[in-house]
Amino acid sequence: MDEWAKELAEILHQFRQQIEIKKNQIMVVGCSTSEVAGKKIGSSGSLDIAAMIFERMEAFSKATGIAIAYQCCEHLNRALAVERDVMERHGLEEVTVVPVPKAGGSMAAYAFEHFRDPVVVESIRADFGIDIGDTFIGMHLKPVVVPVRTSLNKVGHAHVTLAKVRPKLIGGERAVYRRPGE
Repeated sequence: MDEWAKELAEILHQFRQQIEIKKNQIMVVGCSTSEVAGKKIGSSGSLDIAAMIFERMEAFSKATGIAIAYQCCEHLNRALAVERDVMERHGLEEVTVVPVPKAGGSMAAYAFEHFRDPVVVESIRADFGIDIGDTFIGMHLKPVVVPVRTSLNKVGHAHVTLAKVRPKLIGGERAVYRRPGE
């Protein structure tokens, strides 16, 4: 597990070098701890793996100021565990459910238990995302999603993808997308 923690730390380090961080941004985390362990998604969740990932994501959050939202599994319609202040700051709507390993997934259940003041929200429009184990986080990202590549694309046995978003480019052939001097 120490090796997996190092892999995730390196992925997050490289990711941070490729993003522009602004105040009040959110990163959605989708994670199959089963996939990290080399098992089929949803078959063998691990709170120990969730703890390791939570620790790395908390360190990333503290270093960057980015809030973290943990996506639940399909049994909770991919709702998200967040801190209450994130919900309030972003005008999100709380739903009534407590993620547990068998209905929510080990990662979201662990995060919910270890947040200071946890709540679950049904949806979010995040600025960044990390998907560990192909859990499909796209429904929670703002348009337009831009993939971010790092030299590593696995944590343990789980495939990892990263994304950031950018504002939509609107207009036509006369549109200008940069201010003079930028």
